[in-house]
Amino acid sequence: MDNKIVNHSTILDFCELVQYQKGTIVSKGIIDDKNGRVSLFAFAKGEKLSPHKAPFDALVQVLEGEAEIIINEKSFKVSAGKSIIMPANIMHAVNAHQDFKMLLTLIKSPI
Repeated sequence: MDNKIVNHSTILDFCELVQYQKGTIVSKGIIDDKNGRVSLFAFAKGEKLSPHKAPFDALVQVLEGEAEIIINEKSFKVSAGKSIIMPANIMHAVNAHQDFKMLLTLIKSPI
């Protein structure tokens, strides 16, 4: 992930902060500290994140396009303006059947 974190007190246009690059997933960190992480992603058509687990709930907000998000082997189609929560410690994956951008928010909580 790009380590360049956005400065505080800045007006942000999330869709302009990451650009599509054919054959890859582009990411940019917005906030990354002990309490959580907010990251932008631009998935080029055909790119995917293979099934994996995360130790925290993750909120996905689709900014542009549409994605297939698979949570615990169930497929969800999520389009621009829609959101979905991927629960902690449950397998999930992301497939870009078209170009799409998303904002990912992870809130770390003590166990």
